Amino acid sequence: MSEFLLKPRIRFGQDALTVLNELPARSVLLVTDQAMVKFGLAGRVMQMLQPRGIALQVWDDVVADPDIATVVRGMKLMDNSYPDTVIALGGGSVIDAAKAVIFALAKTRPDAQRQRPCFVAIPTTSGTGSEVTAFSVVKAHAEKLVLVDPSLLPDIAILDPALVASVPPAITADTGMDVLCHALEAYVSRAASDFSDALAEKTVQQVFRYLPTCWRSGDNLLAREKMHNASCMAGMAFTNASLGITHSLAHALGGVFRVPHGRANALLMAEVVAWNADYQGECDTEAARKYARLAHLLDLPAQTPRQGVTSLLVAIRALKDEMAMPDGIRDTGIKATDFEHQLPEMVGQALRDSCTPTNPRTPDAQGLIDIYRRAWIGQPEQD
Repeated sequence: MSEFLLKPRIRFGQDALTVLNELPARSVLLVTDQAMVKFGLAGRVMQMLQPRGIALQVWDDVVADPDIATVVRGMKLMDNSYPDTVIALGGGSVIDAAKAVIFALAKTRPDAQRQRPCFVAIPTTSGTGSEVTAFSVVKAHAEKLVLVDPSLLPDIAILDPALVASVPPAITADTGMDVLCHALEAYVSRAASDFSDALAEKTVQQVFRYLPTCWRSGDNLLAREKMHNASCMAGMAFTNASLGITHSLAHALGGVFRVPHGRANALLMAEVVAWNADYQGECDTEAARKYARLAHLLDLPAQTPRQGVTSLLVAIRALKDEMAMPDGIRDTGIKATDFEHQLPEMVGQALRDSCTPTNPRTPDAQGLIDIYRRAWIGQPEQD
């Protein structure tokens, strides 16, 4: 028996932020970062809450890749004045930090008088899908730890394309490739289902259609809305089907060398697709057939699994090139000697990562080393 978890309630489209006027909140903790303060988005949310007499406290110093110290800082703030509603406004790091704080405080300071606060997630990037996932990534030294628990799911997700219209092109590219990676990995996961497959297929189609437009013309609200929705759909797919070794390898690469998460996924994605498909062998795996199905949905040549995988690899490479993304890991400024020195540590982290067990092909250390080294060069395997 399997299950497919549907949560949270999702409000989407232009002016979706107005749902905040309907919240029956008396006290709110707003979790955000300095970028949201600088660009006025945090102020916009506060202006909607304050006239209603809601007691408001703001935690606005969340940083990228939140670590355990950040989570503890948030726990102390929330514990001192426990709210009935938590609103996370920002990218994946902000939403993940809020999740971790709510989760950790419930586990370490159980109180029968405290009800879990209503948790509202408002993403301001189209990438992580964290607003609909039971995942939270927290950094511990040079390692990224992935928390997975149904209680991490927000109650309400607000997808307003106006909040992502000003995202710069480079971040649009990074986060957009993260969306694609979520869909690809959920699609071939060992835990995939008809439900997650449908979401993943739609996501892949929307990414290839709308991401380049978002990168070129960030103020195109139709394209922004479609990518925002794609990010959410991919999140719904992978919170149920989980992910694979692209994410495991990217978590390690990002933790050791501080490569942005979406960019790390983009650097590794094609190599993992080829490896999962057994591209250098018979190319007769279930993953290869599913990749070929995606190529067919994108109107690419896919008469055989090998042809379909080839088409998908070419399309991934072309999408990266169109958005001027780095070709290989070596193009990110990492020194070759440092990369080789850290390979054992990164491979160890990837093997321990919670995304690895659902990868369609079971990796060993040498297999992951080979993928890292091919991704260093940046030439995807093609006929």
